[in-house]
Amino acid sequence: MSGLRHIITSTDPEIRNRSLDAFCRAKSLPELLAECADLETFRRASDNLYERVRALFFLYAIHRFHLPDKSEDLTGSGKPVRSLIPYEGYTHLLQRRFEEAIEIFLAVQARDGPSEGVSSALAEAYHRLGFQTLADQVRRSVRSARGNQWMFRIGHPMDQPLRVRRDLLDRSADGLFPILHEATPVRMDLSHSAWSDIFFLGMDFPEGARVLNVSIDLAVRGAMRRPAHLSKLMCA
Repeated sequence: MSGLRHIITSTDPEIRNRSLDAFCRAKSLPELLAECADLETFRRASDNLYERVRALFFLYAIHRFHLPDKSEDLTGSGKPVRSLIPYEGYTHLLQRRFEEAIEIFLAVQARDGPSEGVSSALAEAYHRLGFQTLADQVRRSVRSARGNQWMFRIGHPMDQPLRVRRDLLDRSADGLFPILHEATPVRMDLSHSAWSDIFFLGMDFPEGARVLNVSIDLAVRGAMRRPAHLSKLMCA
């Protein structure tokens, strides 16, 4: 088992939480390429969402930050190898066909050797594929709920089950439409850590997730009279 695969799959927090940067700095170019090849095989074979996504982000970070510094010209000039990015792979990236783009870029790397250009293209493809994998999981989860299935079975605008109440379309005597007053829950993003952590941690790595149940009362300042007992308590 490779070092990075062991970090991803280990149940020991001391191993699983190791720094990728420290690991990569201690490796040579051939060793990092071997790790990338093993991660590519591992992420395609794994059926665990956490393992697949973490492998994708490892591959992104290695190609973005570590391989370019180690990809020196084998002729001894000390300059990084530069190669063109295949246009076919570039068009796949634009069309969000990331798996096809990765295959093309890896074929060029195998043929011409590692380079800044190809590593940059691979980093972009791996990064986008990681978030696409998370988005696909969200889509499957939403579809699996019976109450949400109507959203994916609409072939015509008239199939939309949500309707505007007819009485909201009737003007009053003064020509104004009715005023709709609605009270609805508000989601407060306490950590601003984005949405992807929900499925990335909660579904496949629950011991790494923490959930806070918070109740927040919102009101316009001064719109509600303070209870008398509360006023006395605050003034005491």
